[in-house]
Amino acid sequence: MTQLPLTTPVLDLFLGLVAIPSPPGEERAVADRVIEELRSIGLGVDEDDTGSSIGSTMGSLYARLEPTAEGTPIFLCAHLDTVPPDGPMEPIVEDGVVRNAAGTILGADNKAAVAAMVEAVRRVSAEGRPHAGLELVFTAKEEVGLRGAYAFDHTRLHAELGYVYDQAAPIGEIVIGAPWAASLEVAFHGRPAHAGMYPEEGRSAIAAAARAIADLRLGRIDEETSANVGVIEGGTARNIIPEHCTLKAEARSHDEAKLADVVREMEEAFAFAAALAECEVETQIDRSYRGYRFRKDEPAIALAARALERCGFTPSFALTGGGADANVFTERGLPCAVLANGMAEIHTPDEHIAVADVEAMVEVSLALLDGALA
Repeated sequence: MTQLPLTTPVLDLFLGLVAIPSPPGEERAVADRVIEELRSIGLGVDEDDTGSSIGSTMGSLYARLEPTAEGTPIFLCAHLDTVPPDGPMEPIVEDGVVRNAAGTILGADNKAAVAAMVEAVRRVSAEGRPHAGLELVFTAKEEVGLRGAYAFDHTRLHAELGYVYDQAAPIGEIVIGAPWAASLEVAFHGRPAHAGMYPEEGRSAIAAAARAIADLRLGRIDEETSANVGVIEGGTARNIIPEHCTLKAEARSHDEAKLADVVREMEEAFAFAAALAECEVETQIDRSYRGYRFRKDEPAIALAARALERCGFTPSFALTGGGADANVFTERGLPCAVLANGMAEIHTPDEHIAVADVEAMVEVSLALLDGALA
């Protein structure tokens, strides 16, 4: 095992960021570190007041580099929260790869992007590189519904297009399409009774929920569509027929009409199962985010492809099954593309990223700015 020294500013910053736990809603400490870094470069940082409205300890952070040349202004966005870690944050470098020695997530999603973006700004400022305008946005609670991006006032942006580095794939991959998504929260209501003495009088909410789940089409429904039940809770004791059972489900599709059909099918399955079990059911359906599909010749995609080629990467194009802050900006009329940044096995104890990839995304960021010049 080789322990590599902290030899570059971006690696040093990345290791410092991932050492700070920041589950959704608890991003304050990492936000303070980012603010400190940006101010050390000479940027003014504005933090909006959306934190309390979305249940976070931070609002969205915004910083701007005024343009020094003609061209297309761009923005870069990253989120500061991670999925909740199951242990301490102890990042180590082994043979050129960063991982967490404590056996939980690393937080490369999305702190590798944060580090690359901040270091790119540092380079632009230090080297006096010409650019057509660069804005940075750092959000909270992305992992639980893109909450920070939805709360951010996008009309503050001068940029014409933007980028999010939030795809776990080799550098070079450009996301040209993301799904529409809906979330469902379902509550079954039955009737309690003693399971041994008076079972005939009870109506099991858990049985109703189980019947509904068994009737659902889950997993990969077709090449564009998926559905999942991720959480189920219910009952009070092993000898009481359960009066309540709740579940949380979702559906996603690259076809908005297909998503509507799947959600309707799920809602009907819940109602049918409840009726068979002589229970009642309440279903709350929320749109999680809207999907999008870019053409390869659209400005945001074409600029990204040129920048990647300039950095020695072969561009490839992909659809993703996940949502990102890019969905929000694109929905609001500000094209925002997701670029892969080399992170791997995100949201797991095996999450890792190569030091070379963290450093390469700094170069990609600079190439985006160079390519946006007139």
